[in-house]
Amino acid sequence: MARSIPAVRPRPAIAALLAAGALGVVAGCGSNDSSTSPATGASTSAASTAASTAAPTTAEAPASTTPAAGGSSQSVTDYAAYVGGSGKADAGKSPVYVGWVNQEGGQQTIGAAATDGADLAVQAVNDMYGGIDGHPLKLKKCFIKSAEEEGTSCAQKLGNDPDVKLVVMGGVAIGIQAFYSSIDKPVITGVAVTPVDGAQKNATVLFGDATHVLGPFGTYARDVLGAKTAALVYPNISGITDGAAALQKGLQDAGITVKRVGYSQGQTDLIGPLTAAGAQNADIVIPYSDASGCVNQAKALKQLGITDNKKIVSAPLCLNPTVSEGLGGDYPIWTYAIASSLYGDPTDPGMKPYMALTEKYKVKTAPDPWVIVSFGTMLTAAKILNQVGPDKATTAAIVDAAHSFKGPVALGAPSLQCGKDPKAPAICNDQTQFFTYNGKNDFKKAAPWSRPPS
Repeated sequence: MARSIPAVRPRPAIAALLAAGALGVVAGCGSNDSSTSPATGASTSAASTAASTAAPTTAEAPASTTPAAGGSSQSVTDYAAYVGGSGKADAGKSPVYVGWVNQEGGQQTIGAAATDGADLAVQAVNDMYGGIDGHPLKLKKCFIKSAEEEGTSCAQKLGNDPDVKLVVMGGVAIGIQAFYSSIDKPVITGVAVTPVDGAQKNATVLFGDATHVLGPFGTYARDVLGAKTAALVYPNISGITDGAAALQKGLQDAGITVKRVGYSQGQTDLIGPLTAAGAQNADIVIPYSDASGCVNQAKALKQLGITDNKKIVSAPLCLNPTVSEGLGGDYPIWTYAIASSLYGDPTDPGMKPYMALTEKYKVKTAPDPWVIVSFGTMLTAAKILNQVGPDKATTAAIVDAAHSFKGPVALGAPSLQCGKDPKAPAICNDQTQFFTYNGKNDFKKAAPWSRPPS
């Protein structure tokens, strides 16, 4: 009988961007104009809190037949072929160790369930995908709870361990600068929670970060909505202002006039900010907030009579159980940008094998976006280790193989281009897909994988 992966804070969730879901934890402070300040901290709201209890219902054309803008249309459906092996790993061979770092166990949790996805990938690799060239794959884990120095401790623990070939990272903001300052080994991350990861030469970020996966809002606004004007409203809190700046740039690059208005954290009456941004007459309205502000944004939009769910577009941070409770039992009826697979999406051929696998191993947190992302990330790390070979897995060899990987990434973008942005050489994805929510767990694909406007 298959071992059940233990659940970390079991909470069913839609696979919202994961990379988009973590946008709210990218640190920063800002104002209501286009200027923003450097990142300095992290918000407690993140993709791990996005939730839904059912798969989306949609009958769109399969993703494998819908070209993504600027990329391949392939989805990963054969995990054994993807990893590069089959059958059980040979228990008689020496293990291949990978470090695993996640921020969990403290008050500021980003992706508590991410470890479930990593554990699932390792178990599947060892049970069915041949291990790493026949060797069992094992994790050496280190968790960051609440202190910056814990980043240093994890880096030293894993960096000084000669058995650890590379480090895979979940959702980490606290101690991230200290971590990278203390480790030279290769690091593979699913979602970069802060801008720090993208700047590292020894890192690879497979699903992207806020700066890069919010740009496609401009493409969606221009190509799907035919928008000429945009209203962008957001709270001036850590983690949101950098994302707001990225949204504004993407919209302006698409030739769209943007009115961007920030408001004070804790402000409840948002009629004023929305009106100041011209939301009543704008072609696209972007209420961008962590979960704490979503209820007030949704209520204000309704009060203003703005209800077109195709033109109200947001990151998936509002797909949160507390938001649903605050709105009487459902999420805001908006369109959402998602930079990973959406749990249960019937248009995504890559979702079916994932759902089958999580059912086999009884993973209660399977829909959580961080589980989806960490599973895909760890599976890709195994693929890269097989490609390099466990006996030749030097830092340079792993980094070169990771940066040259063109995708598709399991449960992620159909194509990758690491180093596309010279200022963020570790970032490999700038694509997002869009889903319109019609209420009662009914999601329909509004746009396929799209890149920022060129």
